[in-house]
Amino acid sequence: MLQSVHVELGERSYDVEIGPELLAQSGARIAPLLHRPKVAVLTDENVAALHLGALRDGLATAGIEMSSLALPAGEATKSWPHFERAVEWLLAEKVERRDVVIALGGGVIGDLAGFAAAVLRRGVRFVQIPTSLLAQVDSSVGGKTGINAPQGKNLIGAFHQPSLVLADTSVLATMTQRDFLSGYGEVVKYGLLGDAAFFEWLEVNGPDVAGGDMAARVRAVTRSVQMKAEIVARDETEQGDRALLNLGHTFCHALEAATGYSDRLLHGEGVAIGCALAFELSSRLGLCSQEDPSRVRAHLRDMGMKTDLGDIPGELPGAGALVDLMAQDKKVIDGQLRFILARGIGQAFVTSEVPREAVLSVLKDALATA
Repeated sequence: MLQSVHVELGERSYDVEIGPELLAQSGARIAPLLHRPKVAVLTDENVAALHLGALRDGLATAGIEMSSLALPAGEATKSWPHFERAVEWLLAEKVERRDVVIALGGGVIGDLAGFAAAVLRRGVRFVQIPTSLLAQVDSSVGGKTGINAPQGKNLIGAFHQPSLVLADTSVLATMTQRDFLSGYGEVVKYGLLGDAAFFEWLEVNGPDVAGGDMAARVRAVTRSVQMKAEIVARDETEQGDRALLNLGHTFCHALEAATGYSDRLLHGEGVAIGCALAFELSSRLGLCSQEDPSRVRAHLRDMGMKTDLGDIPGELPGAGALVDLMAQDKKVIDGQLRFILARGIGQAFVTSEVPREAVLSVLKDALATA
């Protein structure tokens, strides 16, 4: 059942291993990267309680010694204070340039640990061991690392590719259903942006993926990673095609900022709602059929996911304020906000030619029904 996806980036190439029980095999898989049998692990308190012991045992089978720092769980950890704590801990652990840092956790830990590795001694290698569905299919692959700023999400960071990614699908069984479905929002995104057949497969097999079928989970993660790897290989630093991976994210990041990066809206939930809004906007601009946004919402609803602004608890700012929040997005170039729209399911493209009034109209209507 084990699958391997190669991310082709010349001398920065690496493999993403996908399948069950990879934590137990971590020692054998990481040992070839090491100049000395010692690693430093950054994780969070929740993940540490669930999986740090298994990682320690897996590394021990290859005689690898491990030290670890567990940071608080949650998006607030992607901040300067926790980043500073992580870097100073790595320095105190005497991590050398030829050593390897391991990120054991979801997207927050992966992003922070990767950024810490990027700047420590001007760059040390790191291994991603993503423990959430969202991290396995998205944030652990592609080398985007960073932390949040008060002005917006992921505005401080660096491109720093991992040396290896171990996506152990067994650990997904410890996720809450809400967190798992949040990650599923990113899985759906891949079908919507470039593989209509994959989206059709999800419409049929999504309940099995959510229900714990291991073969279905491995296939969903593998196809998602394949699509991301293909795009990253073409456009490592997001000058062109890689922006397609941000389908739904322009709306999502504004909604996350509006909800204070809190548990009111998880990232993948925002992506799912953002994808529905992007297809609604595409339909109103005459780019895709009116049936496409309905089909997107229908699948998300069938999976028990958030689909509309009304599914977000609490009050939201008005349409104008949400558009202003979008202006802080990293995808703004020369003051022009780039949207990822679609000519149909599986046919996404990047454009700056989106009238502000069209975006306002979509948001006003979405807020009116909330």
